[in-house]
Amino acid sequence: MKRIFSGVQPTGNLHLGNYLGAIRNWVRLQAEYDCIFCVVDLHAITQWQEPAELAASTREVAAGMIAAGIDPERCILFNQSQVAAHAELAWIFNCVARIGWLNRMTQFKEKAGAHRENASAGLYVYPNLMAADILLYKATHVPVGEDQKQHLELCRDIAQKFNSDYKVDFFPLIEPLILGQASRVMSLRDGTKKMSKSDASDYSRINMTDGADAIAQKIRKARTDPLPLPGEPAGLEERPEAANLVGIYAALADLSSEEVCRRFSGAMFSKFKEELAGLAVAKLGPLGEEMKRLKGDAAYVDGILRVGAERARALSAPILREAQDIVGFLRV
Repeated sequence: MKRIFSGVQPTGNLHLGNYLGAIRNWVRLQAEYDCIFCVVDLHAITQWQEPAELAASTREVAAGMIAAGIDPERCILFNQSQVAAHAELAWIFNCVARIGWLNRMTQFKEKAGAHRENASAGLYVYPNLMAADILLYKATHVPVGEDQKQHLELCRDIAQKFNSDYKVDFFPLIEPLILGQASRVMSLRDGTKKMSKSDASDYSRINMTDGADAIAQKIRKARTDPLPLPGEPAGLEERPEAANLVGIYAALADLSSEEVCRRFSGAMFSKFKEELAGLAVAKLGPLGEEMKRLKGDAAYVDGILRVGAERARALSAPILREAQDIVGFLRV
């Protein structure tokens, strides 16, 4: 069976973008793939985190994944820091990857910004740890957004160079999976920016813990334009807010954007928003209630993460050991 590895940072405040862009797709992939899902808390500390908030956010993200349908019996769910092999393989990959490769990583430039000299070394070698996350389990596929494709290309380069340097056929060349409608959900207040928990306005996003009233109100207040919905997606060009709401409806209803445009062709956004609000409440309301319940049962969530980490350690240990043997590390 083909194997998937994917992770999400414990940033707290999971929102609709996280759900439609990643978590919902992971739930569906459980039936087709051997799945390993990880709350990547090692990645999180490449930028400063309040320790208590990091721990709470790790538990909250795990609760959100379980509430959304990630089944700990069918897949492995754990937090990254509890499997030391991730960091151990990442060091080997720090010595395989080339500086020139890392210098081309656009996400480092975006996150470091004008303060590059003050950025952590961890942020710079973040892609090597991502490669270790994936290859530690010899995953074959990774579901990703467009903004992560460059990191996957680096992962393939690292695997290829390791195999070439040591004259082995050990690590697989992973393939990206880009899935579903609305893989890139934008802000409800600005259709040119991704939906984000860091946006100052809570009306820019739908949180996975929002109740029915909050979901409906945020959709009603979402920015649009005065034009009616077009009969085809081409009519949404240069209309980012309109395109975003159509994409969200399409994803929640499991329709294409073409089908949504045909269904609501000529309708004003006041009518469309009411339909979208009803759909979003029906889909997201039960999920939010279950997530709140799980957040209140820390022992249950922690137990799932503990068992997941044990399973991940058992799966990764022989792969790391063989990689260490290939490199020439002496076992005594």
